[in-house]
Amino acid sequence: MAEPLKAMYTKDFLEGFASKVKQAHNDFDDLKFIDKVMDANWEGLELKGRIRRISLVLGSFLPESYPEALGILLAIQDQCEGFPYLFFPDFVEVFGLEPEQEEISLQALEQFTKRSTAEFAIRPFLIRSPERIMKRMVEWAQSENHHVRRLASEGCRPRLPWGRAIRQFKEDPSPIFEVLELLKADSSLYVRKSVANNLNDIAKDNPQQVILTAKRWNGFSPETNWIIRHGCRTLLRCGEPEVMDLFGYEEATETLTDAMIATDRHSVTIGDSVTMSYSFNVKKQAKLRIEYAIDFVKKRGISRKKFLLSDRIFTGGESITKERVHNWKDLTTRVHYPGIHRIVLIANGIEVAHTDLELIK
Repeated sequence: MAEPLKAMYTKDFLEGFASKVKQAHNDFDDLKFIDKVMDANWEGLELKGRIRRISLVLGSFLPESYPEALGILLAIQDQCEGFPYLFFPDFVEVFGLEPEQEEISLQALEQFTKRSTAEFAIRPFLIRSPERIMKRMVEWAQSENHHVRRLASEGCRPRLPWGRAIRQFKEDPSPIFEVLELLKADSSLYVRKSVANNLNDIAKDNPQQVILTAKRWNGFSPETNWIIRHGCRTLLRCGEPEVMDLFGYEEATETLTDAMIATDRHSVTIGDSVTMSYSFNVKKQAKLRIEYAIDFVKKRGISRKKFLLSDRIFTGGESITKERVHNWKDLTTRVHYPGIHRIVLIANGIEVAHTDLELIK
């Protein structure tokens, strides 16, 4: 089992970082800094808690003047590259949010993001002053550095994982599109992935804006086509008709016959697995997205989860018969409850066959 990310903050790591700080600021008490970071509560802290702990303690050992303290971190930033140094931008978020500090904080985040990422630290600034910060995002979207361009997109995602949701952009994502327009054919895959993820975030609350953008961008460039396909992945899973049509998926009832899905038994115990078989015939060549969905019984009601089986161009006359094993083991993200579970075969967003399975304790 892989070690959790929080384990990267070892005593050796902190000693190495502290020595760098001491080289730039001779008054820095490196030994007391490490002791205070790794106090009695350290082992119980998760990743974000450890990042914040380092930031807070660092602030108490650097000069009281924020610009002076920030200058020390900027002086050693070239020696501090990679994911573990997320506490550099976090330091800005903790100590540099005051309006009078905003400009030097933004300049620092532009530098720090080149070496780790400032996507989390920029969000409090953005939530407080969306118009002003989005103007800076537009500038960053035109940077020569792809890390800075990515920050312009990643930092304003409405639903950034691990980050604070930006409620005003969930309600109205219009300001984001000025940034995304500048990045819709970016040369960097790192940036393009962020643009696609931003679109996918927006689609969860404002699908029509993403559909209109995808239609307008479609065919602009191969890079843009990749972005809109990846950015519309949630809409594809939902079988949104306009999106299915945009990407060339035909009406399933016109292309499939004799669709069937079944399980190797009628009931299964929680923690066990079943083998599902599915089959269908293809009448004519067509692009098909084949999925199965399970209507999971929950404490309150039903929750559907889809699983991709195939997504390709099928030739006319193909006769498909395949199997898939599904495990009913409890996960941290999914707890199973006894009851009748409906299993559905889906083609291009349309249910074409179904069966029932009883889950028992």
